[in-house]
Amino acid sequence: MEQVVVTPASLDEAVAALSARPEAVPVAGGTDLMAAVNSGHLRPAGLVGLGRINELRGWQYQDGHALLGAGLTHARMGRPDFAALIPALAAAARTAGPPQIRNAGTLGGNIVTAAPTGDSLPVLAALEATVVLAGPDGASREVPVSHLLTGLDPLRTGELVAFVRVPLLHAPQTFLKATGRSGPARAIASVAVVLDPARRAVRCAVGAVAPVPLRPLEAENWVASCIDWDGKRRIAPEACEAFGDYVAVACVPAPEPEESAPPAGVVQLRRTVSVLARRALGRALA
Repeated sequence: MEQVVVTPASLDEAVAALSARPEAVPVAGGTDLMAAVNSGHLRPAGLVGLGRINELRGWQYQDGHALLGAGLTHARMGRPDFAALIPALAAAARTAGPPQIRNAGTLGGNIVTAAPTGDSLPVLAALEATVVLAGPDGASREVPVSHLLTGLDPLRTGELVAFVRVPLLHAPQTFLKATGRSGPARAIASVAVVLDPARRAVRCAVGAVAPVPLRPLEAENWVASCIDWDGKRRIAPEACEAFGDYVAVACVPAPEPEESAPPAGVVQLRRTVSVLARRALGRALA
């Protein structure tokens, strides 16, 4: 079958191209796609290039949210003006890889590829972001990022991730990750922590330790009750330490059947997640 490459100039044209050729693969930065092609894991029958669609490469304010184009690159999200808007997402974007990856890789690509080590994914999960999916005949729908990642509400034929809607909380938020070496590298574990003072809530998501980001909801609820929301948002040091352990045990369970002691690899990963969660919360409350 002949491979077809289409380069639409608008979102509507891109959706129409995907509808006409469902086996085609959308491509923006291509950082993950080309790696899959070069390794022989993917042989796309066609490509729909999204690089010419300007509406996917910016952002706008909308009803207390930021509407982010799926074509935003990591490099663009890492700049100071974006960091003032969504600090944790900017921090994740800066750690997404070397400059050539950050200059090409996109927010939408990170979501659609859904690699467990995708740096933006735990941040989007903690922010409870949603994705706006553009479909055939001008249809669109909005689903939580977490539903798309878990397959609870997957992409349908002809649909395209167009935008990501992120609540603007105007409150501290942090992203930290641990890697196996110095410099840009894939995460062994990553943690995003977001404060939501209006709801007196703490939201946390852990990435890279499972196929999708994990939300330790019980740990979130417990630590929120330990924070002095009416004062200077302080927390006892021992509560911050306990939060790290709570998150680690919730997100890195020991394999079954239960043994007398968790394997060394589990212990080390729990220690890593605990330290990241404790530090991320401490920085958010500082």
